[in-house]
Amino acid sequence: MTLGHRGREVARLIRIDKPYGIFLLLFPTLWSLFFAAEGRPSLWHLIVFTLGSFLMRSAGCVMNDLADRKFDAQVARTRTRPLAAQTLAVSDAMIVLFVLLSLSLLLALTLNALTLGISVLACAFALLYPFTKRWTHLPQVVLGVTFSFGIVMAWTATRGSLALPPLLIFAANLCWATAYDTVYALADQAEDRKIGVKSTAILFGRHSRWAVGAGYALVVFFLAWTGRAMQMGAIYNTALVVAAALLFRQVYRLFFNPQGDELLALFRSNVWVGLILLIGIVLQYQVGVDGYLSSYRRKPVSSLLA
Repeated sequence: MTLGHRGREVARLIRIDKPYGIFLLLFPTLWSLFFAAEGRPSLWHLIVFTLGSFLMRSAGCVMNDLADRKFDAQVARTRTRPLAAQTLAVSDAMIVLFVLLSLSLLLALTLNALTLGISVLACAFALLYPFTKRWTHLPQVVLGVTFSFGIVMAWTATRGSLALPPLLIFAANLCWATAYDTVYALADQAEDRKIGVKSTAILFGRHSRWAVGAGYALVVFFLAWTGRAMQMGAIYNTALVVAAALLFRQVYRLFFNPQGDELLALFRSNVWVGLILLIGIVLQYQVGVDGYLSSYRRKPVSSLLA
């Protein structure tokens, strides 16, 4: 295999051609970062969490394909992935994974001790996730937890301790990721049943559209609560209304039993939801909120939940 061919296969392995996963990981992390920094995050934190989202999403793709290469070879949508199609050696994928995780660790080492500790837990969940679909119908929930660690890390990196707002964003993102990955899983559910892969799409079956709708409703609830806790104003609330409309458009489309590529298009549309909310947060801080949030600064989460 030539170096150029190996490079192209590595690019496909980490889904360079499908960046929406990066954005779905990055945008909620940036929500938390801008909230924690009251609209003025440091340049270094922006670099760390943007690059870190790319590295960890890429590492997650490699870990997933290593674990699922035999399953992927049996599913039409995934059988052309480099490891499933054997166009890239497992040893090459292991080297790529080591490099990605090493670079992620170097970034985490520039943050405070609490954030570094959380990053280790995040990595453990990322390693665990690909195997959960073998023993539980809730791998989408595990993915939601995995995709939410950046939210907590962005807050603790900025403020040095936890508080209520990042936990609300964590809850919102957990519901969001579980719901949108259920939409994603609907595209493969027939083949997943045959090969023994479990998912929330299979668990909920014909009730999946209602489950997705309930998940999206909780997203809006937790983000509205976050906005209230962070004293956000009309710009943020408008962005949330627009995002809610996009989410429930997805649910509406699910009642027409979309298949294949249409389901994947609905899944990808969540990138716009994340972007609209990020723009709303940034613009709200540019215009101003109803007072800076000194009451949240470095208070322990226990005092905020009391």
